[in-house]
Order: sequence, then structure tokens, then C-alpha cells
Amino acid sequence: MQNLSLVLVPVLAAQKAAGDGLIKPLGHHELLLVLVQLSLLLLVARGLGEVMRRINLPPVVGELLAGVVLGPSLFGLLFPDLQTQIFPKNQEQSDLLSVISWLGVLFLLIVTGLETDLKLILRKGKTALLISLGGIIIPFITGFGLGWLLPNSFLADPAKRLVFSLFIATAMSISAVPVIAKVLMDLNLIRRDIGQVTLAAGMTDDTIGWILLSVVSGLASSGKFDFGTVFHSVSAAILFLAIAFTIGRTIVDQILRWVDDYVGGITASMSVVLILSLSAAALTHELGLEAALGAFVLGILAGQSRRFSNEAGHLLEVFTASFLAPIFFATAGLKVNLLTLLVPQTLIFGLIVLAVACFGKFTGAYLGSRVGGLSHWEGLAMGSGMNARGAMEIVVATIGLSLGVLNPQMYSIIVMVAIVTSLLAPPLLRWSLSKVVMGEEEARRLEQEQQDSRSFIKQIQRVLIPTSGGPNIQLAAQLVGHMAHQNSIEVTALYALSDKQPQSKVRRTATQVKDTAAEQALTSVTEEMQLPTDTTLQTKTESGRSKVEVIVNEANKNYDLIVLGASEQTRGQKALFNLLVDRVVQEAPCATMVVKSHLPQAKGETSKIPQQQLNKILVPTVGTEYSKNAVEMASTIAAQTGALVMLVNVINLPQVEYILYEQRSLAPVKEIAHDLLEQQAAIGRNLNADVKTYVLQGTSPEREILKFAQTQEVNLIILGSNIRMVTGRVFFGHRVDAILSKAHCPVAVITTAAQSLY
Repeated sequence: MQNLSLVLVPVLAAQKAAGDGLIKPLGHHELLLVLVQLSLLLLVARGLGEVMRRINLPPVVGELLAGVVLGPSLFGLLFPDLQTQIFPKNQEQSDLLSVISWLGVLFLLIVTGLETDLKLILRKGKTALLISLGGIIIPFITGFGLGWLLPNSFLADPAKRLVFSLFIATAMSISAVPVIAKVLMDLNLIRRDIGQVTLAAGMTDDTIGWILLSVVSGLASSGKFDFGTVFHSVSAAILFLAIAFTIGRTIVDQILRWVDDYVGGITASMSVVLILSLSAAALTHELGLEAALGAFVLGILAGQSRRFSNEAGHLLEVFTASFLAPIFFATAGLKVNLLTLLVPQTLIFGLIVLAVACFGKFTGAYLGSRVGGLSHWEGLAMGSGMNARGAMEIVVATIGLSLGVLNPQMYSIIVMVAIVTSLLAPPLLRWSLSKVVMGEEEARRLEQEQQDSRSFIKQIQRVLIPTSGGPNIQLAAQLVGHMAHQNSIEVTALYALSDKQPQSKVRRTATQVKDTAAEQALTSVTEEMQLPTDTTLQTKTESGRSKVEVIVNEANKNYDLIVLGASEQTRGQKALFNLLVDRVVQEAPCATMVVKSHLPQAKGETSKIPQQQLNKILVPTVGTEYSKNAVEMASTIAAQTGALVMLVNVINLPQVEYILYEQRSLAPVKEIAHDLLEQQAAIGRNLNADVKTYVLQGTSPEREILKFAQTQEVNLIILGSNIRMVTGRVFFGHRVDAILSKAHCPVAVITTAAQSLY
């Protein structure tokens, strides 16, 4: 105890001496104010946003107006004491709200980055650069001239007119990418060519503008032009972008892969993207660039990675649109008092500044667009979008006020310009873009994106192949290889053990696998796939309490498809394939494809089978979602192998005779069958497959399908089905069971996750 006292006494004495330096928790009143401010801002912003939506305007217009309504212009005019109590002019209290507002900026830019098509921007890069240069140079010149001609009463220090003019020129050059992005999202234009080019030009515009701001701010602080500051800003921007889009892309992708493999889940995926984005924002901020630039770039890099969860991106977008973005836009208008602009001289010169700002941005962006090859209406649309200044210009104005470059009168004018231009952007964009004729190439791209978003096969990015060897899984591996040549996918071959052996994880080199059986099984599968050289292939040997547990646990790491081989041995009466395959199909968190080869068992469990020639692939279809999945899989394989896809619909004669008892005609049913087949055939042809359709008739659909397959010498039958649980076994229906057991050729059955059916 004495020794303890000897230690504690000096510590307590030191704490007492430093008592004044202890960090105090956020005060009760301060926390109360923040909560009230957030709830009020969100209520008014979302409420006005919905009003704007009802009158066919983007919600961002209402969200921007919310700040003006709650600020001194309206709420402060009607209830000045109450407005001051809720939004006090206190720097520390204002900073608390500013932090949340900045989070809104960063989150909005992350979401925008996720939606950005880097390939399209690279294709349109020259156009975007020309638009950006036009949107910087002309507003800078007109802004500089305006600053030089304004009366001395608008200058904080008339002796520093050069610095003032440069600052006004810079403020006129800034665009508000967050506002532009939100408008494009609200108008559902972010995936359009014009939307992507606007984003690229806006971000380039902002980057150059913030470099200019750092130079002018340095000039205002030191009173002299500093070439070192210019060099530092330019080189920092170039270096950051160069590193980000080269090794940075690989690093981000590898981090997302590691998190996906070892942690998994939507939460982990979202968290790692937020950590990386906020870190990048901190880096660009430290480099003297805009923090939003780092967040935007990391959003692009995360969106390029196949391991970033689409569900995580959707949740991030919903959270941003419903909370952080409205708070950011509403906060932007809180600081402006439009009543100060009612002074005649201020109002007149305020309108002049607004006119010069709009003229410079419109003219610059329009000329840049025309030189870049865009049409007249596209040029006007670019001018409309780039003209939005938003909170970015308010930040510039705040910096100018703090540096003593702007006086309160000029500060109010610039904030007014920021809000008015942001309010003008949505209706002008809607009007100008309604005149833009969509080109054939863009229309095809958007249509293809829409089709891909609904496509089963296009959503498959990660494939898991559990293997223990044998012809079934080897044939399945061949089918996966064909698929990989048409779609960019990642493949993992897994050898599951049910004992307690230490887990091992290996890459492509199979010799690293200690277990001989595992080595043979993994080697046979990886060789059969014959994957493209750029396909990511991983092989694993994992152990657990049961093989099913090992497979399902691995599949839970965001796989999209499990490919299984049916049992090579005689199955039990209680199993469709075997107990292991049946349980995996039942418990799988994703789609499954089970392949039954009907090939003779070669000597040795892992003896190689020859590469199967696929000339004709048969897909029986009844027009369901399950059938469509089978059509897509067959068409993808056929596009690679050159096989003919044969779509078959069977008319069940007894049912037809009963339904059409009075008509005594099969014509209406045949017409329906032909229409159904043509719809499914269009899906296959869109995937570059050669497709033919056939309508069959008979008393037993499965018998007609089997007879047709044998007569036509079909090489592969692909069935789509849903899972039905019957006495603990997998049951796809009597027809699927019959085709699986009696077909003369290989059969593959595709089904969605069992969990999604409940």
C-alpha cells in the first residue's frame, strides 16, 4: 500500500496541477442545440425537398432553400429571438454543425465516386478538360475585371485591390461538385454521358480552383506572390492523382479483397471504404487541396473493385441522401442574410456580380463544350451544371472574410451568388437536357446497363467450386471456364475437409497444398477451367466440423454462385444428388449450379476427362425467372463455344384439350408458347448466342424433352428450377428429377438461394 501511495500521490498532484487543461465533455446546452438544429434542418430540408419533387423539381432545390428559410432571411425576420437561440452566432457551436455538414460533403462525394464510370470519363477526358479550362479561364478573367471595377466600399482594404480582384476571380471560377452530383442524381442523369462529363469537368474545375485559392490566400497572407506555393499545389495534385489511379487502385482492391475474405459482410465493406475515403480526404486536405477530392477519388477506386458490395454502396447512398446531404445543403444557406442585400447599392452591385458570374461560367463551359465536340444544347447543359457554386463558394467566401480580403457586404453578395446559381442549376439542366438528343452509342450503353442490372449472369462476379475430383466437377469446371471468357469473374476452388487438420490457404501453385488428395482434386479442376490469364484464381483447403459447414462458411463471404458436381456414386434414396450436395444446395446463401455429367467413371477418382465438345445446348423454358437464369447461363457458354442454344417449350396435350374443350384448337396456346420463346430468345441473342426456338407437344413434357435431346444429339441440358423441400431432401419437381436421372447427356440445374424463397 505504501508503494502504491508513492506512485499515486505524484500522479494526482500532476493531474491537479494540470486540472485546467483537462478536456471537458460536450456541455448539456451545446449538445441540446446540436440535436435541435439537426432535427429542424432535416425536417425543413426533407419537407421542402418533397415539395419540390411534387412540382417536378429536384429535391436539392428545397434542401438548399431550407437554410435560407431557417436563417436570418425568414425565420430570423419573423422570430429573431427564437432564431438566435436555436442558431446562435457562436463559433464553437457553429463548428459542431460544420463538422456534420462537412461529413455530408465527403459522403456525397464518396457516393458520387461509386457511380462514376472511369472508362467513360477517360474516353471523354479531352472534352472534360476543355470544358474545365473554359469554365476556369473565362470566369477568372471576367471575375478579375469585376473586382478591379467594383467601388471601394465593397473592399475590406482598398489598398489591396489586386488581391481582392484575384480573390473574386477565383470565387467566380469555383464550381460545386456536390450540388452538381446531387442534381444529376435527382434527375437520374448521373449515368448519362453528359452527366459523367459534367462530373469530370466539375472535379477538374474544382481542383484547379482550389489550387488558385491556395495561391491567392498565400498572397493575401504574405502580401507577395509565392511561386513555391504554386509549385507545391500543382505538384501535389498531379502526384496524388497519379498515385491514386496507378498503385492506389491496386492497394484499394487488395484491401477490399482481404476484408471480404477474412471479415466479410456489408458492414465491413462499407466501413473499410469510409476509412479509406476519410483518410484520403485528410491527405488531400493536408496537401493544400480540397478534402472532397480525396473522398471522390477513393469513391471511384472502390467502385472499380469487384469486391466492394453493391448492397453496401446502396446503403451508403440511402444514408447520405436521407440524412447527411440534406443537412449539408441546408447548412449552406444558414449564413446568408438576404435582407442585407435590400440596400439599393448592395442590391444593384449584387445583381451585377451575379450576372457576371453566370455569364462567365456559361460562356466558358459552352465554348469549351463546343470545342470539345458537344452539341449546342449539350453546351448549354454543361453551362447550367457548371454554373452551380453551392457551399464550395460559401467556403471560399468564408476564407476571404477571415483573411480580411472581403468585407461583410461583399461576403453576403458572394453567398447570395452561391445560393442563386445552385437554385438555377436544376431547372436549367432539366430544360437544356430535354433538348439533347441521345446518340445511338449512348442509348445502347444505357440500355445494356439496364439489362445488365436485371441480368442473373451479369451479377455473377465470384464463383466457388468445391471439389473432391471426378467427372462431374471437372465438367462443371469446364463450364465455368467458358463463362469466365465471357464475363470477368473471380474463381475459388475449394477442397473441404471434415476433420480437425490445420487450415491452409494457398494461391495458384498447387504444390503448396500438403494433402495429396486435395492437390489432385484442385489441380484437376483448375486445369479443366482453362481460365483467361487475367482471371483471379484462388485455391483453398479448409477444414471444419463437416464439409457442408466448410463450403457454406466460405460461400457466405459474398460469393454469387456455387458450382457443384453431382455424386459419382450411387445416391441414397433420401438424396437427389448426395447428402453433401443436397445440404449445400439447401443452405447456400447464393445461387447454385449442380452438374451431372453422365460420363463413365474413369480409373482413379481424379482422372482427367476430355474437353467436352458443345455444339447444341438445350434449355427447356416456361418463361419463369428460373428459366431465364438457365437461358442466360446457356447463352453465355454458347457465346464462347459457338454452340447453338435450343429453347424448348412443351405444350401438355391433356391440359390443352381440357382448357380448349370448346375451341378444339391449339392455335392460341401455340401463339403464347412462341411469344414466350421469342422473349427468352431475345435474352440469349443479347448475350451474343445463336438461338433457335421449338414448340413441342406431348402428354409428358419430360419425355418429350428427353426424346428431343436424343434425336437432336444435344450435348448439354441446362435447367432452371426452384428448390422445394420434401422430407429433408432437395426436390426440384418430378420433371427435373426425371431429366436428371434419364438424360443421355450432361445436365446442369441452376437455382437461386434457398433462403431467398422464404
